[in-house]
Formats: sequence, C-alpha cells, structure tokens
Amino acid sequence: MTRNSPTTYYEDVDGPAGMEYEMAKMFANELGVELTLMIPDSFNDLLDSISNNTIHIAAAGLTRTKDREKIFRFGPAYQEITEQLVYNSANRRPRSFSKLDGTLEVVTKSSHEERLIYLQETNPDLSWKSNSELESEELLQMVSDNIIEYTIADSNELSLNQRFLINLRVAFDISKPQSLAWAMPKTDDNSLYLAVQKFFTKIKNNGELTRIIERNYGHVENFDYVGTKIFMRHIETRLPAFQSMYEAEATKQELDWRITAAMGYQESHWDPDAVSPTGVRGIMMLTRKTAKDLKVKNRLDPESSISGGTRYYKQTLDRIDEEILIPDRYWMAMAAYNVGFYHLQDAREITRKLGKNPNRWIDVKEALPLLAKKKWYKQTRYGYARGWEPVRYVENIRSYYDILKWVDDSKLSTTPAPEEFLIIPNSL
Repeated sequence: MTRNSPTTYYEDVDGPAGMEYEMAKMFANELGVELTLMIPDSFNDLLDSISNNTIHIAAAGLTRTKDREKIFRFGPAYQEITEQLVYNSANRRPRSFSKLDGTLEVVTKSSHEERLIYLQETNPDLSWKSNSELESEELLQMVSDNIIEYTIADSNELSLNQRFLINLRVAFDISKPQSLAWAMPKTDDNSLYLAVQKFFTKIKNNGELTRIIERNYGHVENFDYVGTKIFMRHIETRLPAFQSMYEAEATKQELDWRITAAMGYQESHWDPDAVSPTGVRGIMMLTRKTAKDLKVKNRLDPESSISGGTRYYKQTLDRIDEEILIPDRYWMAMAAYNVGFYHLQDAREITRKLGKNPNRWIDVKEALPLLAKKKWYKQTRYGYARGWEPVRYVENIRSYYDILKWVDDSKLSTTPAPEEFLIIPNSL
C-alpha cells in the first residue's frame, strides 16, 4: 500500500513513478512476483490496514517513530527527513510555537500529530486541528492559498512542493532528523521482514538506493525562489504564445512537449529574439551551423527555432546508447545538446575510469566537470570542455520540466487513483 504524492507514487508521462514505487517495483522483481499498488482513501485508512494485517507492506514514506514501533514492524531506514513548521511568506514568520497566530492543521494520526502531542508536554498552549480527509500535500496547498496559516511537513515533501508552491517557507524545524522506512504488520512469520532487510542491504551496498534518491531529489537541492517565481510568471505571460508550437513539433518527434519547452526556457527564457555573446540566437538558441544542418533559415522565427531545436534534441536522443534507460537517457541527451555529444562520451569514459556506471546520470554528472581539469581532459579524445555547464543545464531543466508538468496537470480534471495492491505471496 502506498500514497499518491510526489514523494511516493504518481502517474508520470512515462507511467508510474515516485521513489516508493521504484523501490517497491524493484523489490517485487527481486521476489519474482507481480507489483500492484493500493491507494487508501485516507492516511488513517493506511495505518489501519497495517494494524489489521490486511496488507503486507506499506511503502508510503512513513516516519519510524517510537509509538509506531509498538504497533508495526519497520524495515531498514532508507532516507532521513526533518519535520518542519511551514507558513506562507506573505505572513509573519513565527519563531516558536508560542508565536503562532492562526490555524495549525495536520493529518490525523500522522507522525506530525504524534510529534505535536509530544511537544505539547512542554508547550501546554499548543493546539492544532486534526484533518482525517486530506493528505499533507493538500495541507501545503491550503497554506499556499492562505486558507490555513500553518502545517507540518517532512523536509523531502516540502522541497518537492516548494518549487510549485513558491510562497511556502520553513518557520523552524520541530524534530531532529527522522528515518523513513517500510512498515509491516507484526506477525509470527518473519520471512517477509527478512526479505525486506536483505533487499535494502543490497540496494544500499550496490548504490541503487543512492541513484533512486538522486533521480527523485537530486535536481531540487538548489531551490531558487526568485528564479522560480519569474518562471511561474513567464508560464502565464510568455509560454501561451509558443505552447502550440512546442506541442505540434513534439508530437511529430514523439516527445513530451514539456521537455523541449523546459529546454527552451533554460536557453532563452522563451525570448524569440535572444542573442548570446557567442552568436547563438532564437528561442532555442541554435548555433549557425546547427541551424544550417537543420535547414532553419531564420533562427529568430520562433516556430522555426522550436522545430529545429526539437528535431536536434530528438536526433541527439536517438544517438544515446540504447542501454541507457529512461529517464537517464533524457538527461544524457540534454547534456549532449548543451556540451556536445562527443564531450558527453568523453565524460562517460571518465566515469568508467572512476569505476562508476557510465549509463547513470548520477555518475556521469560527477565526471562532466572533470572535462575542465587538465589531469582528466588530456586523457580524452575531444579534450577540454566546460563540463560543469551541462550539469547545471540539465538540473535546471529537470526542475522546469517538473513545474510545467505540475501546472499542466493542475489544469486537467483529476482522475481517480487506481485501486491497486502490492501482492506478496503468503508462502514467502
């Protein structure tokens, strides 16, 4: 069982996604069983399902607390978070619980409410509203909309949502770092628990856990409030003039238009008249040579530039080695679009020499900056490159893309989450 949220499980353009989903899918494959997911109506229902032994595993970003350990059996910790008091930047920042001026609302029976009950012993005037209908992400939206003044959120959840809800701020931490772990019912059969332990030991040792965390959080570490605020404004004021062009060309190339639109923003901030000091120009900032190869006659014509840039990205994507899987394949192609395909190949070769995986973006992005160091670039075929630039380029685009998806999806009617379940054979 899991939850529908950006930190756990959600439907992406390429299908199911989210950190908990990735790990659960990997675990099911390890066991040789089929993965299905169950989405409860509320967080309270999720906890009751574990307590009642009606599910086998809750992979739902659950904080491991002393009270929960009395009821549930937890697997190994896979991530640390901090619980934080969140407020709207339009309001005064409270420095302590005694300075709260308004409604504090949290999810019923969540680790946040458990923490508040504990803190109430030393803060007797502390009060809050308990909500059994909404998820933490929805309460963050309510703070952003100034419907309520405060909520509590885990630091990882806030870091993802803060890029979209840009007026959210952390007032202060209310806990020390806490561990997240899968929860299971306490039963006499230890086989599933032992299998979970073995699985997490394996993915910690082989680096797969680190790669999963990077795929989900690596591009949100350097949140830029001012830059994101400007981007959100440009989505409203600039993008509408070009969105249909991005959509039409992406359809031809079988791409997600939001990827190339995010690239266009990174290149020019959607300014069709943009010109760089080095002579690249237009909304997709094509070089003269690239434009000539793509038969783009006027780089300042937005439709021509978007067509050329999209086709060039698709050509680059098609050149990426087939063994590189999505989404790493997307990020590699973006890096090649920026720094050049052969410099990317040089960086992948350096990655091999470092004993890391040249098919993983998390490893290649560490090698790319080494292209600017003589010790390393003299060992490559194509020599020096400003390898730190494609790293920042890709990470920015990943954040822009996430925001575009969030904005685009919010315009669509919400469809019910599938009622699925993680099935683990009882004979395990």
